[in-house]
Amino acid sequence: MIVIPAVDLRGGRCVRLREGRADSETVFSDDPVAMARRWAALGARRLHVVDLDGAFAGAPRQTPLIREIARAVSPVPVEAGGGLRDTAAIDAVLAAGAAWAVIGTRAALDPVFLKEVCRQYPDRIIVAVDGRGPRVAIKGWTETADETVFEVGARAGDAGAAALLYTDVGRDGTELGPNVEDTAALAGRVGLPVLASGGVAGVEDLRRLARVPGVAGAVVGRALYTGAIDLEVALREIRG
Repeated sequence: MIVIPAVDLRGGRCVRLREGRADSETVFSDDPVAMARRWAALGARRLHVVDLDGAFAGAPRQTPLIREIARAVSPVPVEAGGGLRDTAAIDAVLAAGAAWAVIGTRAALDPVFLKEVCRQYPDRIIVAVDGRGPRVAIKGWTETADETVFEVGARAGDAGAAALLYTDVGRDGTELGPNVEDTAALAGRVGLPVLASGGVAGVEDLRRLARVPGVAGAVVGRALYTGAIDLEVALREIRG
């Protein structure tokens, strides 16, 4: 399992939100590019970059900054998302240097679109299933769809997505520990590598996730920024 530092962008800064709420922002850096370089220099094998402005607006807002980050950390690959709801947005973020485009809202609401983009961009689409309880949170986590996490996960598997990113919205940014049980249940039911996200507070949480069959990576945000997790230590211990 790989440990994937998160770089969340809002207003050109590196921030973390609590439970995805726009009114619960903590700014950790005014220089997201430098922060991304830091994680890459410490040994990160992938970065998770989110355009929060785009997620709330429904269309990308930070693509130029994603391009800067991708160039700055190359050859470390970047997965990027936030407001990617049409092929033009996906084209733009991939052209900016992202190795994978992360789609959530449109994947949950439009199965035909999901199949089309997975076919158009083979091995480059990661589907985000953001769970608020059993159902999928959409539109920057401001609404909840009728579809369940398992339903969207199954669609992603059928469509041939590269991976499934599962976030427990209620734990994201809280450092209360990941939802290992639901992550394991999802990994056991979809034929895709699963990336776990939300609530990771310490290296022991990463060890628990690493023991789950099918979990290929864990996205870590606030715990890295507060120092609760030392990335070098985590990478060394999780790699074994």
